[in-house]
Amino acid sequence: MSKNFQYGANPIGNQAAAYFAQGLAQQQSQQYPAALNSFAQAIALKPDHAEAHYNHGCTLLFLNRVEEAFSSFGRVLALQPNHLAACFNTGYILQQTGQLEQALALFEQVLTIRPDYLLAFINSGLVLKDLNRYEEALAKFAQASTLKPDYADAHNNCGLALYMLQRYEAALAKFDQVCTLRPNDGQAYNQSGLTLYKLKRYEEALARFERAIALRPDDAEVYNNSGLALYKLKQNEAALARFERATMLRPDDAEAYNNCGLALSMLKRNQEALVKFERALTLKADYADAFVNQAVVLNEQKRYVEALASCDQAISLSPAHAFLPGRRLHIKLQICDWRDIEAEFIELAAKIDNREKISIPLTTLVFVDDPALQRKAAEIWTAEHYPAMHTLPKISRYPLHSKIRVGYFSADFRNHPVAGLTAELFEIHDRSRFEITAFAFGPVTKDEMSIRLEAGFDRFLDVRNLSDTEVVQLARNLQIDIAVDLGGHTTDCRTGIFAMRAAPLQISYIGYVGTMGADYMDYLLADRVVIPETAKPHYLEKMVYLPSYQVNDRKRCLAENLFTRQQLGLPETGFVFCCFNVNHKIMPDTFSGWMRILNKVPDSVLFLSADNEFAQQNLKNAAVARGVAADRLVFGKRLPMPEYLARYRQADLFLDTLPYNAGTTASDALWAGLPVLTRIGESFAGRMAASLLNAIQLPELITTSQAEYEALAIELATQPEKLSAIKAKLEKNRLTTPLFDSQGFTRHLEAAYQLMYQRYQADLPADDIYL
Repeated sequence: MSKNFQYGANPIGNQAAAYFAQGLAQQQSQQYPAALNSFAQAIALKPDHAEAHYNHGCTLLFLNRVEEAFSSFGRVLALQPNHLAACFNTGYILQQTGQLEQALALFEQVLTIRPDYLLAFINSGLVLKDLNRYEEALAKFAQASTLKPDYADAHNNCGLALYMLQRYEAALAKFDQVCTLRPNDGQAYNQSGLTLYKLKRYEEALARFERAIALRPDDAEVYNNSGLALYKLKQNEAALARFERATMLRPDDAEAYNNCGLALSMLKRNQEALVKFERALTLKADYADAFVNQAVVLNEQKRYVEALASCDQAISLSPAHAFLPGRRLHIKLQICDWRDIEAEFIELAAKIDNREKISIPLTTLVFVDDPALQRKAAEIWTAEHYPAMHTLPKISRYPLHSKIRVGYFSADFRNHPVAGLTAELFEIHDRSRFEITAFAFGPVTKDEMSIRLEAGFDRFLDVRNLSDTEVVQLARNLQIDIAVDLGGHTTDCRTGIFAMRAAPLQISYIGYVGTMGADYMDYLLADRVVIPETAKPHYLEKMVYLPSYQVNDRKRCLAENLFTRQQLGLPETGFVFCCFNVNHKIMPDTFSGWMRILNKVPDSVLFLSADNEFAQQNLKNAAVARGVAADRLVFGKRLPMPEYLARYRQADLFLDTLPYNAGTTASDALWAGLPVLTRIGESFAGRMAASLLNAIQLPELITTSQAEYEALAIELATQPEKLSAIKAKLEKNRLTTPLFDSQGFTRHLEAAYQLMYQRYQADLPADDIYL
């Protein structure tokens, strides 16, 4: 924002006139020391010579002798309290020295004297801006632009005030006016680019930054900003080049180094990313964002203790940092670090209820069995990161297609639990009625599953390097009727695609088991167990009630070579409880229940997933603290799918977790012939295993209280004949009930697609569908 002061005056006709006139001439020719002397002579001859005092002050300002200039203007105002220019310049000095309220009072005095004083409007607006009184500042700048419509600075300042008020569309219009008035103003293009960036119009923002770079080729800020736009457009290599150029131009720019780290992390060059974050923190030790980004990468590398330390640093610097406490809690849960955990649960739940930006949605599913609170968490996250975007035109109604065009969107078309459940679905869709397209934005792995999946679709599109807008345009060009989000609020999600409306009908399924908290998601695939009718108000989407919500792949193979107990590290005798859920699903209350079960079943052990060494040690310590020997916990390493499934055959009973049940792991256990004992909760995540058990007709393994859960586990472990009967029933039901009826599930899903498509073609809004 420009800053201005006023100078110049009319000479007076007395004995001091000659000195005064001489001073004005010297001032105009920039002979400032000589001018000072001349004005001083005039003042000596005529002490009440207000204009001599005034111009003496102006000359001192030219020489940057601010305090002396302030005194000179003070003498003018003592002689003439309404001296317009002296009022203005005194206000200007107060403004420059941070005495904002006093400066504002003088600018208001100037406007009282002369209501059309352009610079007084500008400078009073600048002071109000510095006081964070943006609405008032905007009013001043608007009056200045009314007085002089072609005054670029006035429009620019209006734009800046509107930007601070987050009125980005109006701000953009003002910056566009500046660019029209000053077509070579690189900073105006930069600012309009920043505004478009805030509007999530990244392609347009990039174009403005490119223009700014052409005008300001050595401006590090513009390179950094263009890098940010490229980063949002998934052009991470190009973004990295821009960020690195910014660091070359401004080697002490911590933000540019942090952004280098972000681009490198997206390129999965995590170790290089950590080097950049460390450099950013060397330059700016209190850089909370860099600590957060460092924590994210460390977490991805399974360096959990270091990630936790980075989170703690960030929180100490920025306690109100959005969603950081939830991220920190998630890291703690991954290593089963339960210190002060109950207090954290209570605090985070209260803040979510208060609609604070405190927790990522996935973490909320893990520690809260309350669908109302889970909906709030999702809505808060979605509003912050993925609000509905209207940058593209509304989709015109597509013609009736001979085949319904379904697009499946996922980062997990590879060896991943989501792919493990859905692979057969894609293969057996009825190609006479449906055309199936994959939109893949995850890593290219070329593993066995990814090769199978590529063959299972009519069209498999790698859209990793396309922006959200480009993916949406591609889906619209293909006239995809139904877009299915298989990821939701999980790692590497692309919710922004759905926020721009990739298809007339948009569905959330399988990857995220809760509401997306977004009104642009039309349907959620469920069943009446995971989401009872009474729970529907806690989900923003309309329900598609299938007979069973979870698809399964009957082509999953168990390894033929059966493991021995010794090979798995299990004792030769004794009952084997197991739970291969990820470690962050294990809550302290659940674990305490498990330990009570072990204490009641002599020689029994608990077989768990060995996700990381920190979790193993913390769980062993927790067992000992609950009176159970550490060696009664056995940890199994990650195995290829056939071996992993075969390992279940050496366990006797799967113990489920709450609030977040087993989903894929429960299906895996049941497919391998292992009974699953669950305790049903209130939320979708807490009712998954109950749904699976109902679908395989084993409702006797669903309990409704912790006491009942523990009692049944002990009963099954100590009464072999009862467990044998359940295992026999499981074997009988495995291929004859809905859970593993892939063909039946697919036909029901296709019927749902047909019904929602018919509603769309009839111009009817989305509504619950019951099958």
